[in-house]
Amino acid sequence: MFSKVLIANRGEIAVRVIRACRELGITSVAVYSELDRDALHVRLADEAYALGGQTAAESYINADKLIEVIEQSGAEAVHPGYGFFSENADFARRITEAGVAFIGPPPEAIEVMGDKISARHAAEKEGVHGVPGTTELITGPDDVTAFGEEFGYPIAIKAAYGGGGRGMKVVKSADEAAAALESAQREALAYFGRDEAYMERYLTKPRHVEVQTISDQHGNHVYLATRDCSAQRRHQKLIEEAPAAGIPDSVIAAMGEAAVAVARGCNYTNAGTVEFLYQDGEFFYLEMNTRLQVEHPVTELITGVDLVELQIRVASGEELPFTQDDVTVSGHAIECRINAEDPAEGAFLPSPGTLTKLDVASGFGVRWDGGYETGDEVSQYYDNLTGKLCVWGRNRDRAIARMIRALEETTIEGVATTIPADLAILRHPDFAALEHSTKWVEEVLDLTGVTGGAPAPGAETDDAEPKVERSVDVEVNGKRFAVKMFIPESELAASGGGGAAPRPRPRRSGGGGGAAAAGTGAVAVPMQGTIVKVLVEVGQEVAATDTVCVLEAMKMENNIAAGVDGTVAEVKVEAGASVSNGDVVIVITPGE
Repeated sequence: MFSKVLIANRGEIAVRVIRACRELGITSVAVYSELDRDALHVRLADEAYALGGQTAAESYINADKLIEVIEQSGAEAVHPGYGFFSENADFARRITEAGVAFIGPPPEAIEVMGDKISARHAAEKEGVHGVPGTTELITGPDDVTAFGEEFGYPIAIKAAYGGGGRGMKVVKSADEAAAALESAQREALAYFGRDEAYMERYLTKPRHVEVQTISDQHGNHVYLATRDCSAQRRHQKLIEEAPAAGIPDSVIAAMGEAAVAVARGCNYTNAGTVEFLYQDGEFFYLEMNTRLQVEHPVTELITGVDLVELQIRVASGEELPFTQDDVTVSGHAIECRINAEDPAEGAFLPSPGTLTKLDVASGFGVRWDGGYETGDEVSQYYDNLTGKLCVWGRNRDRAIARMIRALEETTIEGVATTIPADLAILRHPDFAALEHSTKWVEEVLDLTGVTGGAPAPGAETDDAEPKVERSVDVEVNGKRFAVKMFIPESELAASGGGGAAPRPRPRRSGGGGGAAAAGTGAVAVPMQGTIVKVLVEVGQEVAATDTVCVLEAMKMENNIAAGVDGTVAEVKVEAGASVSNGDVVIVITPGE
């Protein structure tokens, strides 16, 4: 067993791993960006090291800096969590070659399954087949339209080196091919560092069913039931449940066996998830995620297996303590991802800001996996998941009722959240009857009037006192150290300190919503973020529904519409510009 583990991540997954390490008597090492200096995972870890920077590229996916911290801390193993470097074969190989264990699969398995095209080949070799699709990378829009002519529309363009819906765009007609491909590649490059893409037929009403696998270094492979993750928007999951209900036992068993076959076929070790699309009694291989999934708690709740503990034990060379015959499923579990995101009647707009209040439900069968506490900041630079509310019930109906109760008891202020949308889903008869699919939230669910609500009073004020960086020399046991200190400005002023100017106070954003001046000609962005593309120029005629620019916030692209028919009179931003909630970016002179 390892004595010290570095967690190369942040937020709730870093907290989850830190807690597992503590229970196992392992020293936990956290890393943090400048924005996460006082984050919950930093406060909980036994040791913490600064990475510098603000964005993920400057900090959590700065491989050189992470390697430096691994060496400095003396960590024997690295747990990557999910996202960031969790599915990066180069990073896994680099640290393993340095003699540090990677708590995940071997680099070779990551490479095979990380490239979705080679993953299709690997699965097909084991007799596990996906929906019709390409095995070659897309070279341009003509590839997409040619595929559409042969197999029909809609088509899903997907990031070849990513997952989780990032870099995925749906093409409904030939006219959309070029723009969709460009957007998918841009998003994939921003999130995964590579923009290669492939495509496949997009099923019209599938359920998203996945199988949790765990494999040790001794050739043992086991699957731990199934999960249904069909309640999605923008291909991002909102609600997950385990096991997948309403599917014949024979099909569930076949899925499990297929998942194990895929894992065995690529010499997989550690935790993995094989995803399938299920429709009309058939299932199709989708992809394998070579990491721990966000939704792993629901599997833990129905099987009694601590997946993070198993990951650590397997990575240290231990055999699995059970066989497939030992796996049992009890009851039903549901997880709601609580994102700092305003449902905005179906628009789902990111809502970064300060959590002025975070009061989570409790009671029998309720679990909270969170990365924030009251007073913490949800930054625009990272994923907007604040935490995961999970429940267990003796059956699915009981679990739904318990989750509704838990959501109603949970209070989050300062940012808008997805709780109102979660409640709308759970209360809908289609969800109860298992008649929903991956398209259901966006195409069927009526979210009229469903919003995240206005931030609590004070949420948009600059009430967080800025701190001033100071370097001081300290002596510990006769050894001199240079130490950075971050001192509240008021304390520095009281002590008569001077010198470096304080860091600028961050602007708070109270949440998403419609454009500030929609329909007036002043096009305002509904959230804080970065302009990635401007699609109009002065003098251009536009219709109200035309997209005038693309805004990226919390790793998601959002099309900003003109809101009025007219002529572009002024373009106030350019690609790369940072904007705040309510900033006017385009001015349009309304037509007659």
